[in-house]
Amino acid sequence: KAMCSGKLQTALLVAGYFVYLLVGAAVFQALERTAEKQEKRAAAQMKEAFLQNFTQLTVAEMEQFMENLIEAIQNGVYPVGNESQFEESNWDFSNSFFFAGTVVSTIGYGTLHPKTAGGQIFCVFFALFGIPLNIVFLHRVGKMLSLLCKKLGKFLYEKGMRKKKITFLTLLFFLATGILVFLCLPSVFFQITEGWSYSEGIYFAFITLSTIGFGDYVVGKQSDRKYFSYYRVLVAIWILFGLAWIALLFNL
Repeated sequence: KAMCSGKLQTALLVAGYFVYLLVGAAVFQALERTAEKQEKRAAAQMKEAFLQNFTQLTVAEMEQFMENLIEAIQNGVYPVGNESQFEESNWDFSNSFFFAGTVVSTIGYGTLHPKTAGGQIFCVFFALFGIPLNIVFLHRVGKMLSLLCKKLGKFLYEKGMRKKKITFLTLLFFLATGILVFLCLPSVFFQITEGWSYSEGIYFAFITLSTIGFGDYVVGKQSDRKYFSYYRVLVAIWILFGLAWIALLFNL
């Protein structure tokens, strides 16, 4: 009975956690998308004006253009390519979910951030409740995985293996499995999807799962590549379960 109750609590926690992320993603999308469209429109007009008059610009006007360009890039607007690229939003649902996941996990790449007053205030409250929820979620998933460790240890003990050896082999098994599932295989996926080298994929995976999050490598940001729908949602889920694996290692 206690086991059934624990499983129900875990299921409700996991469901509640993902509902929290989905709601957060929807709110961020609603708050930021319109403002982003206006920024992209302004960047497109700035680019067009520059291309028409660049031979007649003064030094002061050129410097002003450079300042405006830097500001646009810092806001996640890259005025390159044709106008169709300006229609692609940084705040579609996939990107918004990815952003919500990086907020509660405290990775915070810094390449995408809310710019409206409403989005910034909501982000404060979303993180305020989301970060503790994320800690509880990781603890519960780590606890579930540690139960698997105990079952594996019990099986090996029944086979006549000594406890110290069981502890070492259990840790080695989950360490090796986690490195394969959360570092090695995803790096191949990033190599194919992003066009990075394998070492860059490993580097990105480690910097992400360690929650360092420099922001020098971020998935789904290259304008010359076509990504499949909900690519960043899948990456966000990989991050969440990768963090749970790291929590398990700390438990062990």
